[in-house]
Amino acid sequence: MGFEFFIAGKYLKAKRKEGFISLITFLSIAGVALGVMALVVVIAVMSGAETEFRKRILGLEPHILLMNFSGKFDGYADIVSRLKAEPDISGASPMLFAQAMIRSNRTFSGAMVRGIDPENPYSPIKGFDSGKLKKVLALQENSNSHGIVLGKELANHIGVIKGDNVILLSPNGFVSPMGHIPSMKRFVVTATFDSGMYEYDSSLAYVHMTQAQQLSGLGDQVSAIGIWVDDLFDVSAIKENISEDYGYPFYMRDWMEINKSLFSALKLEKTAMFIILTLIILVAAFNIASALIMMVMEKTKDIAVLKSMGATNRMIRKVFIIKGMIIGCLGTFIGTLSGVLICFILKKYDFIKLPDAYPFTTLPVQLETLDVVVISVSALVICFISTLYPSYKASSMDPVEAIRYG
Repeated sequence: MGFEFFIAGKYLKAKRKEGFISLITFLSIAGVALGVMALVVVIAVMSGAETEFRKRILGLEPHILLMNFSGKFDGYADIVSRLKAEPDISGASPMLFAQAMIRSNRTFSGAMVRGIDPENPYSPIKGFDSGKLKKVLALQENSNSHGIVLGKELANHIGVIKGDNVILLSPNGFVSPMGHIPSMKRFVVTATFDSGMYEYDSSLAYVHMTQAQQLSGLGDQVSAIGIWVDDLFDVSAIKENISEDYGYPFYMRDWMEINKSLFSALKLEKTAMFIILTLIILVAAFNIASALIMMVMEKTKDIAVLKSMGATNRMIRKVFIIKGMIIGCLGTFIGTLSGVLICFILKKYDFIKLPDAYPFTTLPVQLETLDVVVISVSALVICFISTLYPSYKASSMDPVEAIRYG
């Protein structure tokens, strides 16, 4: 064991008359541990919320949308085939977006109608595979109408359940001698979906692509081509690579760009919580500095004797830096371990239930290794900085004056 570690270890074991210093040391360890634990848990919850939002959004949206400035285009079959041949793209499918009024026997409401291709293996509705989509959007045997899939909140609003009939009215109708007549089609509610996102569940309705085209009077045209990629987080680079082949009048938007405001807000909240909770560690660091300053005052004669025996200023500085870092390392280790354990318990048992105002029923927790490392390193850096001034004061002490007046 080095000389500095040996002395620092001795100073950690306070004598009876130095009990107050020992109490400050204990409070410093507890403060660092509490701050690190709070940071680990809160950042894990924020990461979990971000992941849950991403899963829910991408359960209804493709990763990239290829659109036309005119709002609609045809000849999309060749584009879909070319996109599927790209190495980083796992799937592509045409989509049609239309606004309509949906009417039931009880009431009516506005709806965003999406025409989709049920043959696409990458379903735009979470929980519906290709086989199920074919079944729910096909022509129903007990009626002369095709199936429609409604958001849970939209179905509740218009008062329909599975098996009820609804009518979609599109403003893109036709002109008759009696004026403009909206286009209408009858559908059977074959299923509902619950994404957990109220904006989607209260407005979306999915129908077969051909039915949406007939309702909108667009013939064989579509609004966009949905693209699914292998790597979610490399979507911007993939978009840039393939956009070179699809210039004007086409343009592309990826899921990060479309939901930029939401994820930017979540990132800002995560950063703000990190800064606020770091103040807890900073307060504990002040305790470490206070304990070391009091230790320097208490050990004035010891420092003078060590210097007279040949200890250099660098050695004295290292003694107090090591003592402070032992406190910081203990607090960081205990806090990190406690935080990880709490996150594990919260994720496994889900005993914290959230009210209906939130899109998830339980507290979302996702512990990321990088976040834990950043929190631990930040705590250690703060603790190290808190040791610099006390260690400098100890090393700059004049041994002759210390012995004379100590």
